[in-house]
Amino acid sequence: MRHYLDHAATSPLRPSALHAMTSAWSQIGNPSSQHTSGRAAHALLEDAREQLAEAVDAHPSEVIFTGGGTEADNMVVLGGATAGRSGGRPQVAVSAVEHPAVLAAAHALGAAAHILHVDTTGRVTEPSLAGLAPNTAWVSVMWVNNETGTIQPLASVVEAARRVGASVHSDAVQALPHLNVSFADSGLDAMTISAHKLGGPVGVGALIARRDAPLAPVSRGGEQERRLRSGTVPVALAAGFAAAAAETVAHRADESQRLAVLRARLVAGLEALPRVHVNGGEAVCPAIVNATFEGTRADDLLLMLDAAGVDASTGSACTAGVHQPSEVLLAMGRSEAEASASLRFSLGWTSTDADVDAVLVLLPDALVRARAAAKR
Repeated sequence: MRHYLDHAATSPLRPSALHAMTSAWSQIGNPSSQHTSGRAAHALLEDAREQLAEAVDAHPSEVIFTGGGTEADNMVVLGGATAGRSGGRPQVAVSAVEHPAVLAAAHALGAAAHILHVDTTGRVTEPSLAGLAPNTAWVSVMWVNNETGTIQPLASVVEAARRVGASVHSDAVQALPHLNVSFADSGLDAMTISAHKLGGPVGVGALIARRDAPLAPVSRGGEQERRLRSGTVPVALAAGFAAAAAETVAHRADESQRLAVLRARLVAGLEALPRVHVNGGEAVCPAIVNATFEGTRADDLLLMLDAAGVDASTGSACTAGVHQPSEVLLAMGRSEAEASASLRFSLGWTSTDADVDAVLVLLPDALVRARAAAKR
């Protein structure tokens, strides 16, 4: 039996999403076509758009379907920079602990990118926000960090951005499954969400963007999604995404409490082990635990747990499978050794007490062996 603790990478497909996709797969026609089959496909797509909008408290016209969270993040950073240059605001500010989809896009902008510093818990600092330049077009700070689970002070981010007239984006991929996410109340101009992080299919996400958000397209084509994202939208994937989001939100309050209990048990067990430290501070998502195991190489420990039937992660699963010291932990002030000795355990809708028990039973022996291996 395997114990899956990598929901932050991909959460298992929900039956509701599978059912929605199975029904939609039988519908032929391109949703942009004008014939009867095309109009039927278009109706399914718009139903999914409305259902997803309701789940995130947005207007359907604000939902732009994408190929995933990475594309949506790129649309804001790169598209926002393009729009900003034309309006005399060439700079984009992002936090030092963003998902690679935001950070890599920001680095591609060169001098036009400004990196916001974080404290030892991974939260953006007030001095960093106070230093936003008046020519900033967009500020992008993720709602919940995908590696540590740290929750950012979004209200402060929005307030700081407004002081300099900048628009605000947040990658809410890890927030939507576990926190109360309301786009209407957030003060954000744009927000990224992704289906496979909450039990929907891989290959579809969405950028939730206000109609007046200053964005320019980053790819050219048929201009299907509000002239910002070209390409035929996969209707079945959109239907699965919407169904998973609706189910997630309907049960989110109770589920978050359940996961918080599991997380507390896991954290207590980890902190009882010698030379193990949990990262992220107090303001954290109930589903993510990031811990540093001093004296180990994370890859060694990960492989030992894997062999024993536990699926965990060395951090973000979005770096082509190549493990390097965690950029997030380095930005939080950890040493290279510490950033190379950390694992992430992430919980979700299939997680049980048995999963946590398995980790806590297997870790002591695996930790001894991993530390011995690191000394060779």
